[in-house]
Amino acid sequence: MKRLPQIALLPDGKRLHLQDGPIDLIIEAKGSEGDIRAAYEGAARRFTGLLDELCGELVELRKAADPVRCTLSGAVARRMHAAVAPFAAGEFITPMAAVAGSVAEEILGAMLRVSRLGRAYVNNGGDIALHLADGEEFAIGLMDRPDRQGVVQTMNLDADDPVRGIATSGRHGRSFSLGIADAVTVLARTASQADAAATIIANAVDLPGHPAITRCPANELQPDSDLGGRLVTRDVGELLENEVDDALRAGASRAQQLLVAGLIEGAALRLLGETVVVGATGIRTQALPAFHRSAIARVAHG
Repeated sequence: MKRLPQIALLPDGKRLHLQDGPIDLIIEAKGSEGDIRAAYEGAARRFTGLLDELCGELVELRKAADPVRCTLSGAVARRMHAAVAPFAAGEFITPMAAVAGSVAEEILGAMLRVSRLGRAYVNNGGDIALHLADGEEFAIGLMDRPDRQGVVQTMNLDADDPVRGIATSGRHGRSFSLGIADAVTVLARTASQADAAATIIANAVDLPGHPAITRCPANELQPDSDLGGRLVTRDVGELLENEVDDALRAGASRAQQLLVAGLIEGAALRLLGETVVVGATGIRTQALPAFHRSAIARVAHG
Protein backbone atom coordinates (compact mmCIF):
# COMPACT_ATOMS: atom_id res chain seq x y z
CA MET A 1 0.00 0.00 0.00
CA LYS A 2 1.38 3.38 -1.01
CA ARG A 3 1.94 6.09 1.54
CA LEU A 4 -0.52 8.98 1.44
CA PRO A 5 1.39 12.26 1.31
CA GLN A 6 0.03 15.69 2.16
CA ILE A 7 -1.13 17.42 -1.02
CA ALA A 8 -2.60 20.93 -1.02
CA LEU A 9 -2.59 24.25 -2.82
CA LEU A 10 -0.96 27.01 -0.83
CA PRO A 11 -3.09 30.02 0.20
CA ASP A 12 -2.03 31.97 -2.89
CA GLY A 13 -3.90 29.42 -5.00
CA LYS A 14 -0.98 29.23 -7.43
CA ARG A 15 1.56 26.94 -5.80
CA LEU A 16 1.22 23.29 -4.89
CA HIS A 17 2.64 21.84 -1.67
CA LEU A 18 3.60 18.15 -1.55
CA GLN A 19 5.00 16.70 1.67
CA ASP A 20 5.85 13.16 2.72
CA GLY A 21 8.28 12.51 5.56
CA PRO A 22 11.50 14.45 4.86
CA ILE A 23 10.44 15.38 1.30
CA ASP A 24 8.83 18.81 1.17
CA LEU A 25 8.13 20.30 -2.26
CA ILE A 26 6.83 23.67 -3.42
CA ILE A 27 5.71 23.63 -7.05
CA GLU A 28 4.56 26.38 -9.38
CA ALA A 29 3.56 26.13 -13.03
CA LYS A 30 2.69 28.73 -15.65
CA GLY A 31 0.34 27.85 -18.49
CA SER A 32 -3.33 27.49 -19.26
CA GLU A 33 -5.66 26.61 -16.42
CA GLY A 34 -6.14 23.12 -17.85
CA ASP A 35 -2.42 22.51 -18.29
CA ILE A 36 -1.64 23.68 -14.76
CA ARG A 37 -4.35 21.41 -13.34
CA ALA A 38 -3.03 18.46 -15.33
CA ALA A 39 0.54 19.21 -14.27
CA TYR A 40 -0.36 19.37 -10.58
CA GLU A 41 -2.35 16.15 -10.82
CA GLY A 42 0.59 14.48 -12.54
CA ALA A 43 2.95 15.71 -9.83
CA ALA A 44 0.68 14.38 -7.08
CA ARG A 45 0.35 10.97 -8.75
CA ARG A 46 4.09 10.54 -9.14
CA PHE A 47 4.80 11.83 -5.65
CA THR A 48 2.51 9.28 -4.03
CA GLY A 49 4.66 6.29 -3.16
CA LEU A 50 7.94 7.89 -4.20
CA LEU A 51 9.33 7.93 -0.66
CA ASP A 52 8.49 4.25 -0.28
CA GLU A 53 10.42 3.55 -3.50
CA LEU A 54 13.48 5.26 -2.08
CA CYS A 55 13.17 3.59 1.32
CA GLY A 56 13.06 0.21 -0.40
CA GLU A 57 16.63 0.80 -1.66
CA LEU A 58 17.88 2.93 1.23
CA VAL A 59 20.58 0.50 2.34
CA GLU A 60 22.20 0.64 -1.10
CA LEU A 61 21.64 4.37 -1.47
CA ARG A 62 23.66 4.98 1.71
CA LYS A 63 26.67 3.04 0.42
CA ALA A 64 29.60 4.61 -1.39
CA ALA A 65 28.69 4.90 -5.06
CA ASP A 66 30.44 2.74 -7.62
CA PRO A 67 31.77 5.03 -10.40
CA VAL A 68 30.69 2.60 -13.12
CA ARG A 69 28.24 -0.04 -11.95
CA CYS A 70 24.72 0.77 -10.70
CA THR A 71 22.68 -1.96 -8.98
CA LEU A 72 19.75 0.30 -8.11
CA SER A 73 16.40 -0.23 -9.81
CA GLY A 74 14.13 2.78 -9.15
CA ALA A 75 14.12 5.69 -11.58
CA VAL A 76 14.97 8.26 -8.91
CA ALA A 77 17.57 6.01 -7.29
CA ARG A 78 19.30 5.46 -10.62
CA ARG A 79 19.25 9.21 -11.31
CA MET A 80 20.88 9.78 -7.92
CA HIS A 81 23.63 7.32 -8.77
CA ALA A 82 24.20 8.85 -12.21
CA ALA A 83 24.62 12.30 -10.63
CA VAL A 84 27.29 11.21 -8.14
CA ALA A 85 29.10 8.66 -10.32
CA PRO A 86 31.47 11.25 -11.91
CA PHE A 87 32.90 11.94 -8.44
CA ALA A 88 32.91 8.42 -7.02
CA ALA A 89 36.27 7.30 -8.41
CA GLY A 90 38.21 10.02 -6.60
CA GLU A 91 36.34 10.62 -3.35
CA PHE A 92 33.71 9.24 -1.02
CA ILE A 93 30.17 10.05 -2.08
CA THR A 94 26.88 8.18 -1.84
CA PRO A 95 23.79 8.55 -4.05
CA MET A 96 22.14 10.33 -1.10
CA ALA A 97 24.17 13.41 -2.03
CA ALA A 98 21.79 13.91 -4.96
CA VAL A 99 18.47 12.85 -3.44
CA ALA A 100 16.77 16.26 -3.19
CA GLY A 101 17.63 17.34 -6.70
CA SER A 102 16.74 13.95 -8.14
CA VAL A 103 13.29 13.98 -6.53
CA ALA A 104 12.63 17.51 -7.80
CA GLU A 105 13.70 16.46 -11.27
CA GLU A 106 11.42 13.41 -11.23
CA ILE A 107 8.35 15.41 -10.22
CA LEU A 108 9.02 18.09 -12.84
CA GLY A 109 9.34 15.38 -15.48
CA ALA A 110 5.97 13.94 -14.44
CA MET A 111 4.39 17.36 -14.88
CA LEU A 112 5.87 17.95 -18.32
CA ARG A 113 4.76 14.55 -19.57
CA VAL A 114 1.10 15.47 -19.17
CA SER A 115 0.98 19.20 -19.94
CA ARG A 116 2.50 22.02 -21.94
CA LEU A 117 3.85 24.67 -19.61
CA GLY A 118 5.56 27.97 -20.20
CA ARG A 119 7.49 27.83 -16.97
CA ALA A 120 7.58 25.50 -13.99
CA TYR A 121 9.74 24.77 -11.00
CA VAL A 122 9.87 22.14 -8.29
CA ASN A 123 11.63 23.39 -5.16
CA ASN A 124 12.76 20.65 -2.79
CA GLY A 125 14.09 22.53 0.22
CA GLY A 126 16.15 24.87 -1.96
CA ASP A 127 17.18 22.36 -4.59
CA ILE A 128 15.24 23.32 -7.71
CA ALA A 129 14.37 21.61 -10.98
CA LEU A 130 13.38 24.19 -13.59
CA HIS A 131 11.52 24.27 -16.90
CA LEU A 132 11.66 27.32 -19.17
CA ALA A 133 9.94 27.50 -22.55
CA ASP A 134 10.99 30.05 -25.16
CA GLY A 135 10.77 33.61 -23.90
CA GLU A 136 10.49 32.63 -20.22
CA GLU A 137 12.87 33.53 -17.42
CA PHE A 138 13.38 32.69 -13.75
CA ALA A 139 14.92 34.80 -10.97
CA ILE A 140 17.03 33.11 -8.32
CA GLY A 141 18.51 34.47 -5.11
CA LEU A 142 21.84 33.48 -3.58
CA MET A 143 21.38 32.89 0.13
CA ASP A 144 23.72 34.05 2.87
CA ARG A 145 23.26 30.58 4.37
CA PRO A 146 20.53 27.98 3.80
CA ASP A 147 19.19 27.88 7.36
CA ARG A 148 18.01 31.50 7.52
CA GLN A 149 16.58 34.29 5.41
CA GLY A 150 18.97 36.59 3.62
CA VAL A 151 19.35 36.93 -0.16
CA VAL A 152 22.69 38.55 -0.88
CA GLN A 153 22.62 38.54 -4.68
CA THR A 154 20.13 37.75 -7.42
CA MET A 155 20.39 36.68 -11.02
CA ASN A 156 18.03 35.87 -13.88
CA LEU A 157 18.01 32.73 -15.99
CA ASP A 158 16.29 32.74 -19.37
CA ALA A 159 15.24 30.00 -21.76
CA ASP A 160 18.49 30.26 -23.74
CA ASP A 161 20.57 29.52 -20.64
CA PRO A 162 21.45 25.81 -20.25
CA VAL A 163 20.82 25.89 -16.50
CA ARG A 164 17.82 23.81 -15.41
CA GLY A 165 19.00 22.82 -11.95
CA ILE A 166 19.93 24.83 -8.86
CA ALA A 167 21.14 23.42 -5.54
CA THR A 168 22.67 24.73 -2.33
CA SER A 169 24.85 22.89 0.18
CA GLY A 170 26.92 23.85 3.20
CA ARG A 171 27.39 23.22 6.89
CA HIS A 172 24.09 24.94 7.79
CA GLY A 173 21.98 22.87 5.42
CA ARG A 174 19.74 19.86 5.96
CA SER A 175 22.63 17.44 5.48
CA PHE A 176 26.04 17.26 7.12
CA SER A 177 29.07 18.77 5.39
CA LEU A 178 32.74 17.83 5.52
CA GLY A 179 33.66 21.44 4.74
CA ILE A 180 33.12 24.83 6.36
CA ALA A 181 31.21 26.78 3.68
CA ASP A 182 28.18 28.68 4.89
CA ALA A 183 26.57 28.08 1.50
CA VAL A 184 27.56 26.84 -1.93
CA THR A 185 24.99 27.40 -4.66
CA VAL A 186 25.53 25.50 -7.90
CA LEU A 187 23.91 25.97 -11.30
CA ALA A 188 23.88 22.93 -13.59
CA ARG A 189 21.96 21.44 -16.49
CA THR A 190 19.89 19.29 -14.13
CA ALA A 191 18.85 19.49 -10.49
CA SER A 192 20.45 16.14 -9.67
CA GLN A 193 23.79 17.25 -11.12
CA ALA A 194 23.59 20.54 -9.22
CA ASP A 195 22.82 18.72 -5.96
CA ALA A 196 25.77 16.34 -6.23
CA ALA A 197 28.19 19.07 -7.29
CA ALA A 198 27.10 21.42 -4.48
CA THR A 199 28.00 18.70 -1.97
CA ILE A 200 31.42 18.18 -3.53
CA ILE A 201 32.28 21.87 -3.72
CA ALA A 202 31.01 22.61 -0.20
CA ASN A 203 33.22 19.79 1.12
CA ALA A 204 36.21 21.39 -0.61
CA VAL A 205 35.77 24.76 1.14
CA ASP A 206 37.86 23.77 4.11
CA LEU A 207 40.89 24.29 6.35
CA PRO A 208 41.84 20.76 7.43
CA GLY A 209 43.10 20.52 11.00
CA HIS A 210 42.35 24.16 11.89
CA PRO A 211 41.89 24.50 15.69
CA ALA A 212 38.94 26.92 15.35
CA ILE A 213 36.86 24.32 13.50
CA THR A 214 34.85 21.84 15.57
CA ARG A 215 34.11 18.47 13.99
CA CYS A 216 32.61 15.19 15.12
CA PRO A 217 31.73 11.82 13.54
CA ALA A 218 28.51 12.01 11.54
CA ASN A 219 27.14 8.83 13.10
CA GLU A 220 27.35 10.38 16.57
CA LEU A 221 24.82 12.96 15.44
CA GLN A 222 22.76 10.64 13.26
CA PRO A 223 23.40 6.91 13.76
CA ASP A 224 22.24 5.96 10.27
CA SER A 225 24.11 8.74 8.43
CA ASP A 226 25.50 7.69 5.06
CA LEU A 227 28.76 9.42 6.10
CA GLY A 228 29.37 6.91 8.88
CA GLY A 229 32.25 7.93 11.14
CA ARG A 230 33.58 10.65 8.85
CA LEU A 231 34.13 13.96 10.60
CA VAL A 232 31.54 16.62 9.81
CA THR A 233 31.68 20.30 10.67
CA ARG A 234 29.70 21.48 13.70
CA ASP A 235 31.11 24.96 14.30
CA VAL A 236 33.55 27.44 12.80
CA GLY A 237 35.25 29.92 15.11
CA GLU A 238 37.15 33.07 14.26
CA LEU A 239 39.27 32.86 11.11
CA LEU A 240 41.87 35.28 9.79
CA GLU A 241 41.24 37.01 6.48
CA ASN A 242 43.89 34.95 4.70
CA GLU A 243 42.38 31.76 6.13
CA VAL A 244 38.96 32.63 4.71
CA ASP A 245 40.69 33.29 1.39
CA ASP A 246 42.47 29.93 1.53
CA ALA A 247 39.27 28.01 2.23
CA LEU A 248 37.37 29.80 -0.54
CA ARG A 249 40.26 29.29 -2.95
CA ALA A 250 40.21 25.55 -2.29
CA GLY A 251 36.48 25.41 -3.02
CA ALA A 252 36.77 27.66 -6.07
CA SER A 253 39.53 25.46 -7.46
CA ARG A 254 37.26 22.41 -7.19
CA ALA A 255 34.38 24.32 -8.76
CA GLN A 256 36.62 25.39 -11.63
CA GLN A 257 37.52 21.74 -12.26
CA LEU A 258 33.85 20.81 -12.45
CA LEU A 259 33.13 23.76 -14.72
CA VAL A 260 35.87 22.71 -17.15
CA ALA A 261 34.59 19.11 -17.03
CA GLY A 262 31.11 20.30 -18.00
CA LEU A 263 29.53 19.08 -14.76
CA ILE A 264 28.34 22.54 -13.67
CA GLU A 265 27.52 25.87 -15.28
CA GLY A 266 28.59 27.97 -12.31
CA ALA A 267 28.84 28.20 -8.55
CA ALA A 268 28.73 30.83 -5.81
CA LEU A 269 30.66 30.02 -2.62
CA ARG A 270 30.05 31.88 0.63
CA LEU A 271 32.03 31.85 3.89
CA LEU A 272 31.88 34.28 6.80
CA GLY A 273 30.47 37.16 4.79
CA GLU A 274 32.67 36.70 1.72
CA THR A 275 31.53 35.35 -1.65
CA VAL A 276 33.43 34.08 -4.67
CA VAL A 277 31.78 33.07 -7.93
CA VAL A 278 33.01 30.67 -10.59
CA GLY A 279 31.45 30.45 -14.04
CA ALA A 280 27.73 31.30 -13.96
CA THR A 281 26.12 33.35 -16.68
CA GLY A 282 24.89 36.60 -15.18
CA ILE A 283 27.27 36.52 -12.23
CA ARG A 284 30.82 37.77 -12.40
CA THR A 285 33.33 35.01 -13.14
CA GLN A 286 36.47 34.74 -11.03
CA ALA A 287 39.71 33.64 -12.68
CA LEU A 288 41.62 31.38 -10.33
CA PRO A 289 45.17 32.37 -11.35
CA ALA A 290 44.41 35.93 -10.18
CA PHE A 291 42.47 34.86 -7.11
CA HIS A 292 43.16 36.95 -4.03
CA ARG A 293 41.06 38.81 -1.50
CA SER A 294 40.39 41.74 -3.82
CA ALA A 295 39.01 39.27 -6.38
CA ILE A 296 36.34 38.05 -4.00
CA ALA A 297 32.95 39.57 -4.71
CA ARG A 298 32.10 41.13 -1.37
CA VAL A 299 28.43 41.21 -0.50
CA ALA A 300 27.12 42.69 2.72
CA HIS A 301 25.03 40.53 5.02
CA GLY A 302 21.37 40.82 4.02
